Amino acid sequence: MGSLALSRVDMADPAPTIADEVARLARQELAPLASAIDAGSVYPGEFLRRLGEVGAWASHVPQEGPADLRCAIQSMAALGEICGATAFMAWCQNTLVWYAANSTNMKLAARFGDSFSSGRVLGGTGLSNPMKSFFGIERLKLKGRKVEGGYVVRGALPWVSNLGPDHYFGTIFEREDEDGGTVMFLADCSDPAITLTPCKPFLAMDGTGTYGVQFRDVFVPDELILAETAAPFVKKIRAGFILLQAGMGLGLMKDCINIMDEVHAPLGHVNRYLPQQPTQFRELYAEFEKEAMTLARDPYNEDDSYWRRVVALRLRIGDASVAVAHAAMLHCGARGYLKSHRAQRRLREAYFVAIVTPATKQLRKMLADG
Repeated sequence: MGSLALSRVDMADPAPTIADEVARLARQELAPLASAIDAGSVYPGEFLRRLGEVGAWASHVPQEGPADLRCAIQSMAALGEICGATAFMAWCQNTLVWYAANSTNMKLAARFGDSFSSGRVLGGTGLSNPMKSFFGIERLKLKGRKVEGGYVVRGALPWVSNLGPDHYFGTIFEREDEDGGTVMFLADCSDPAITLTPCKPFLAMDGTGTYGVQFRDVFVPDELILAETAAPFVKKIRAGFILLQAGMGLGLMKDCINIMDEVHAPLGHVNRYLPQQPTQFRELYAEFEKEAMTLARDPYNEDDSYWRRVVALRLRIGDASVAVAHAAMLHCGARGYLKSHRAQRRLREAYFVAIVTPATKQLRKMLADG
């Protein structure tokens, strides 16, 4: 795991880790914005760039072959403890970095690698529909045909997050020509043939830069192709794609446990009759964190048992996020029902952890299909 080098007067103090710095920034700069991000009045683009400056988007970039996702997950958990929406946007950015870092397109890597991992350029992931298509749930919504120097792509994606007019995201189209197959590429939101349409208001997390994206015969040059053959590339990056989501759930779980602890003094005498207690969730959190850190050391593991452990962990974290947020609401009672109390926000965010791709039902299907 990476560490951030800071000049200090007392060099006996250990340098803070990247996750420590992210946690500090979350408490000091993100906490005051959390309600506005949730309501959709703020998209924290400058804060996301600030996180890039302290190394938050670079720690999982492969180093001479191996990759380690532990620091990235810990950093997202630190954000998720404060704001689930920002943890989700962090996942989007980290996933965009993950795509570029694993591409064999050297021109793309040279052009975007540092820009994405430093946070100078922000963006997201448009793999919700492709991930569903690969597991037989939906058909691919984007179509492309080969032309001189690249492809022309058309179609529409209903929801892509962490976007803006100068952002990028990775997604996949199906080839319409005789060669067939699927191609993964970077979409440039500044392209005039790409239209971003704001989505209808969500239950939570409206400040996540989520748009419907229309492709009207968009020319995608070869320099923006992540993988000419998408399926093997997706198989390589899929464990990282899912594992990185653990940070969202872990952060939310930790804060919900904190909420239950906060109301113990005034309400503990009656809360003790509730079936779910913070002690149980602390044990679950420790179990999930240990498993996530173990799996995060080896995201390129091709063993089927490893892949099933990744899917099973993600499923359990989604289920537990809803359960712990529900318990936090019950422990708070009427005070948690106030719009001013974060318990109700955490409950709404928890449902997102359970339904974001791959959703609970897709994860169960993946395990059932083997």
